[in-house]
Amino acid sequence: MIGCHAIVKTEQASKYLQQLCKHFSHKIEVEYTPTAGLIKFPPAFCELKATPDSLTFYFETESTENQKVYQDVLESHLVRFAHKETLSFVWKEGAV
Repeated sequence: MIGCHAIVKTEQASKYLQQLCKHFSHKIEVEYTPTAGLIKFPPAFCELKATPDSLTFYFETESTENQKVYQDVLESHLVRFAHKETLSFVWKEGAV
């Protein structure tokens, strides 16, 4: 498994975590609270953690191809939900 993470600075972390989880829960298995979430993509999973000033993503998948796909999916959805602010993603290998 290949793991990577990103920490996105935002004061709306809990709101965005819940929006992402609710959105994905219509098609795949998801568990979440206001401060933590788990999205179970078919060959991967993504853990989310919200703090007062950031939203952290950590996911594991089977291949670098899947890694790029899931990074793009997560980024594009969050950017749509957070259209009023500019968010920065810097993906790094491994856990936080």
